[in-house]
Amino acid sequence: MNDITIATHNGNFHADDVFSIAALKHVFPAFNLIRTRDLDIIAKADLVIDVGGEYDAEAGRFDHHQRGGAGARENGIPYSSFGLIWQKYGVEICQGSEEVANSVDAGLVSTIDAIDCGHVEGVAQGISLSQTISMFNPTWQEDSHFDTCFDEAVDFAARVLTRFIASAAGGISARSIVAEAIEKAEDPRVIVLEKYTPWKRTVHALSDQALYMVYPSDSGQWRIQTVPVEPGSFEDRKSLPQPWAGLSNQALQEATGIEDAMFCHNGLFIAGAESFESTMKMAAIALQAE
Repeated sequence: MNDITIATHNGNFHADDVFSIAALKHVFPAFNLIRTRDLDIIAKADLVIDVGGEYDAEAGRFDHHQRGGAGARENGIPYSSFGLIWQKYGVEICQGSEEVANSVDAGLVSTIDAIDCGHVEGVAQGISLSQTISMFNPTWQEDSHFDTCFDEAVDFAARVLTRFIASAAGGISARSIVAEAIEKAEDPRVIVLEKYTPWKRTVHALSDQALYMVYPSDSGQWRIQTVPVEPGSFEDRKSLPQPWAGLSNQALQEATGIEDAMFCHNGLFIAGAESFESTMKMAAIALQAE
């Protein structure tokens, strides 16, 4: 038997109400979902999402359509119902980690809120997750029922939310590992990771000296990768030596004098060798190159 009743509006749905229900699936193992605009039914619900004209988290009311809205973040992005739900339950959903919850808010929740509230400043252009959710609504040519399509959209959103949480948690865990590697580096220009770990944001935040990252590949060989001038940039702080561009195996071994050198990308941002020692030799040569 379901212990709780959650109400949201019926008919056409958007990312904020879909993701709100997806988030609540992480909080409540089972609940009775009613999609309606009947105010009598709404009044009896335990939680009300994106309908009802009231925001009162303690009373379980999470609408933002009332006059004056439901507040905004410090950066000016207003809260939609998803943001209000995340304020209330985000830390719990992220297993008690406020840091992970804040990261998910910055990367996912606030963008959905911004689009839903028409706050387009700073929101990336192109097909958005909000538009993707909207495409779950039945078209005028389809006989599908809105509630069935809503359930499909919630299942999709629940999976996306789970992956966002996992990605945020992984990035936060990686930060401490990369920070320790920077601190322990024998040469601050060459940072060695014992296992591949997402590193770009942490390196750019903590080191303006790092030029190359050295780490093992999944197949057991080693890689050397350049540090871009900023996250997302195709320009490197210091590229690998130009004579290595596009070479592999014997040709690269002859060019480097390293017997187990394997390859160097034509873009001079990554190369590899069989052993850690050889990859560090590649780093030493690259540091000395003009």
